[in-house]
Amino acid sequence: MKKIIRFSKLFLPAAIFSSMLAITGITGYIVKGFNLGVDFQAGLIQEVQFAPTAFNLTWSGAGNASIFFDRGGLYIVLSGAGIEARTVTFSFSEYRTVGALCDALGSQVEGIDVSLNASGSISSTWLIYSAQGHPQLGSNPYVVHYLDPQSSEIRIETVREALAGIGQSVAVQSLGQPKDRHFMLRVEDKQDEGGESVPSERVISALEGYFGTGEVVVLRSDYVGSRFSKNLTDQAGILIGLTLLVMLIYVTIRFKPQYGIGLVLGIIHDGLVIVGFVVWSGMEFNTTTIAAILTIVGYSTNNTIVVFDRVRESLRIFPDESFVNVLNISLTATLGRTIITTLSTMLAVLSLFIFTTGSMKDFALCLMIGMTSGVYTTMFIASGFVNLWEREKVKREKRKLIVPVSPPVKA
Repeated sequence: MKKIIRFSKLFLPAAIFSSMLAITGITGYIVKGFNLGVDFQAGLIQEVQFAPTAFNLTWSGAGNASIFFDRGGLYIVLSGAGIEARTVTFSFSEYRTVGALCDALGSQVEGIDVSLNASGSISSTWLIYSAQGHPQLGSNPYVVHYLDPQSSEIRIETVREALAGIGQSVAVQSLGQPKDRHFMLRVEDKQDEGGESVPSERVISALEGYFGTGEVVVLRSDYVGSRFSKNLTDQAGILIGLTLLVMLIYVTIRFKPQYGIGLVLGIIHDGLVIVGFVVWSGMEFNTTTIAAILTIVGYSTNNTIVVFDRVRESLRIFPDESFVNVLNISLTATLGRTIITTLSTMLAVLSLFIFTTGSMKDFALCLMIGMTSGVYTTMFIASGFVNLWEREKVKREKRKLIVPVSPPVKA
């Protein structure tokens, strides 16, 4: 038999260390709380991109005209009374420059007026679809923006500085690559606290006042009410609680109650580690974080069940060994599998962390922390609890076997 690693010697130090981690995480939550993301906090949510104006479109013809974009071209859809329903297609491969595209729009669609604001030589593939206004054209100019791939980056600190004057708490998150100049804005709604709600127009005015008129593209604008955000927070807590309950029932049925309790304690330990990391790092807590926590729960559970299954098998193979020795044998036997599985998974997660940005990067970072914690939890927390249970069980059985001796009766 190969050399057995005495993991049991570290059960007590690991318990002390984990208690310190748990206290740190709980303290951080009480003192600082979560940096709630857009999904868990009431307020205005806007997705914006900083890009100059290419041209403006207005409609003065009969019927209705709507504009649509995709990667291949621009489309004008004509409909309504007094006009033939049709779609006019302007392919970017045919009209390679904005100047050629604007000339074609003005000549092929009667009633549409085009005002060119940028150089006509810029590529039509640089155009960006904006959700500002309605895709149906009218007398109010519809603004079409473009983004030069060689444009200078805009730092997130600069966006925060531009919004500092609106008088409300604003969270700014960078989306995509820095060259995309793409950001998510969250403006907290303080109406429930006696404050005011900031309208979308005020945010855009603040940005245009800093970066210039016509330089801001509104890609999405939503409002999350306080009731919706509270319901989402409650549902996330219920979801995690139900997950723990299902895991407890499953492991109890498959093994014994002490194994189920050990597994749940391990999951709670992993959750507290992630909570402490998210709180003290200032990372945004959003639905992606919830997904990371549930992924870690699944990973840690799978690893723990593999070890517990090996323990059950080893108990049959070594019936005369003490439980702590069986536990050490099982942990040693599964150590290679644990290392290989964790490292192979960690490579994929590390790639996500290196080559992505924004919430996906945070997701990968949480997974790396959680996977490391999950391996530690399986070896020292869940296994340590089961060992403690079995040791106390043996002590109770020994006490039952002791027969009390009656004192001798005096004649």
